[in-house]
Amino acid sequence: MRRYPSRYTSTSSFSFGPGPLSTAIKALIGINVAIFVIGAILPSRVEDVLLEILALVPFNVVHLWLWQLVTYMFLHGSIFHVLFNMLALWMFGTELERIWGTRYFLKFYFVTGIGAGFLTVLFSLLPFDFSRYLYITPIIGASGAIFGLLLAYALYFPDRPIYMYFVFPIPARIFVLIIGGIELLSAVSAPGGIANATHLGGLLVAYTFLKSARFSPMAEVKYRYLKWKINRVRKKFDVYSGGRTDDWDRRVH
Repeated sequence: MRRYPSRYTSTSSFSFGPGPLSTAIKALIGINVAIFVIGAILPSRVEDVLLEILALVPFNVVHLWLWQLVTYMFLHGSIFHVLFNMLALWMFGTELERIWGTRYFLKFYFVTGIGAGFLTVLFSLLPFDFSRYLYITPIIGASGAIFGLLLAYALYFPDRPIYMYFVFPIPARIFVLIIGGIELLSAVSAPGGIANATHLGGLLVAYTFLKSARFSPMAEVKYRYLKWKINRVRKKFDVYSGGRTDDWDRRVH
């Protein structure tokens, strides 16, 4: 089932931002901001305990603290961290939700975020010094899912300009390639590779998810079943899609 229709790649109009907040974007931003505010007003000791429980630590996930693969996505370390992540969520996610619908958008968001966390855990198990450091380090933020949205945006709108450092306009497809290369190089450095490993994981999971969706076996089964039902209704009501001009006795409705 095609997920990249060409009619969504138009660049004829221009406006600042994608427009009003869509349903899922509004909910995600609200939850992230609320959790950040609650964390900011809690005593530091309580905040540290919550961080230990909810942040993604590969060591903990290996020992079956599996909820951290979800909860880490809703924690942020600073006002700028949550601000830029939510800004990116609005900028790149709003149009995607309009195309996909809220249900599919949320599915993509969580699959990408959880998948990015899971790949980070796998990355931490590699036999390198930077991987061992990553294995015991808390990871927070929605950036894994955000990078997944960025890749999806580039697939749908490859020629849309994205302003790198808010100055240089670069087509979305080129921007993603540049960001992917930067993240790959950064991911193998310590300690800077901590967040970059998750960013790179988000890109990889998003690409795999979207590509596999195009050739989904279940989508093909649903398509065949729908086609069969349509043909059955046509036969039931004696409806024909066409025929020879001398088929005068066929009724066409």
